Amino acid sequence: MTSPSNTAAANIADGCAAPDQSLPIPSSVDLEKETVITGVVRNADGETVAGAYVRLLDSTGEFTAEVVTSPQGVFRFFAAPGSWTLRALSRHGNGDLTLDATRGVNEVGLSVAA
Repeated sequence: MTSPSNTAAANIADGCAAPDQSLPIPSSVDLEKETVITGVVRNADGETVAGAYVRLLDSTGEFTAEVVTSPQGVFRFFAAPGSWTLRALSRHGNGDLTLDATRGVNEVGLSVAA
């Protein structure tokens, strides 16, 4: 039995169909028209949290999307401008953050605690 090629999955996070969250934003993304929500998940000691699940919830609390943080704790969503809640779930605990995202890059820090 042969193992699958790593080339095809090189930019895919383990266990998730989302692209590697730590890669740069593609040059084809027009930041004057797009809304990007990106950040780093950190634990209570300020250390980055790899492998956390970060959920994007709309203004009514409905689930919209989920990604897994990169080895550096980075996550990224492409969304519409508006009010969003980020919810991180990890072995270090959970955390929520609400933000009003605007067009362009919206950088946030998301803390988790037990």
